[in-house]
Amino acid sequence: MPGVSGRRLIIGIILMGLILPLVIFLLLGLTTLSQFLTIAASTFLAWGVGDFLATILEQPRLKGRTPQGALREDWERRAGEEPATPSRSSSAAADRS
Repeated sequence: MPGVSGRRLIIGIILMGLILPLVIFLLLGLTTLSQFLTIAASTFLAWGVGDFLATILEQPRLKGRTPQGALREDWERRAGEEPATPSRSSSAAADRS
């Protein structure tokens, strides 16, 4: 899985690590450096998680499939499989009767 490109990382750091936290910091009327750093870390982490999830969705196995189509295919595939065997706890309960 490819990592974040250099250009994309720089833009992410500037926007999500500096500009957006500064705007939130000023709009909320906060005053301490620790509050600013907390907001910066939170927004940058949220961007990182979102970027990670976006790379998962870009994987070739999901290309050309809509979410609805993927769910339908998975549902049909699972319906065609054999039913699961009973769990150990239910068979133990049947043995006791």
